[in-house]
Amino acid sequence: MIGTLRGSVLERHAAGEAVVEVGGVGYRVLVPIGALAQLEPGAPAFVFTHLHVREDAMVLYGFLTRDERDTFEVLIGTTGVGPKLALAMLSVHSPSSLRRALVDDDLAALTLVPGVGKRTAQRLLVELKARLEVPDLDLSDGVIAPSARSEVRDALGGLGYSTDEVRDVLAQLDDDGAVEDLLRDALKLLAVARA
Repeated sequence: MIGTLRGSVLERHAAGEAVVEVGGVGYRVLVPIGALAQLEPGAPAFVFTHLHVREDAMVLYGFLTRDERDTFEVLIGTTGVGPKLALAMLSVHSPSSLRRALVDDDLAALTLVPGVGKRTAQRLLVELKARLEVPDLDLSDGVIAPSARSEVRDALGGLGYSTDEVRDVLAQLDDDGAVEDLLRDALKLLAVARA
């Protein structure tokens, strides 16, 4: 089994694939869309990997952090989630924002993932809470504050941006930060994308 790759990036493709050369061998690795920006051709690379073996192919998936790889492996162990959907989920949500969506019971955040409708999101919400390490909450005041990302998502939807536009811009934002800062950054990214 291939657990990690250390080498240099030969090429990358917008479809989420990079070729990492290790010892003269180029490995094709599928990565979350957000990882592509850090995998510059010619630059050194280190990725945690998961080798998925099917009857007709062996596919190597790569991740910049161990947490991403571990989350991917939990996701593909969930009923109805294959590697393609798990990679799409990690392209939209980091492991921490995915856990936050589970804590918040945020179905809308899960439906931002291409291929996940409301019914699938409801099923995933239940199954993933049991499988992923979701932190316990202090409910002493009885109120759970929504995450900054969910507030930004709601604000962008209220401004008339499409689900696809919101999904793409949220994938580029930091997981943490003030709502105002994240919203400002999102609006700048959307302005560039529409230009």
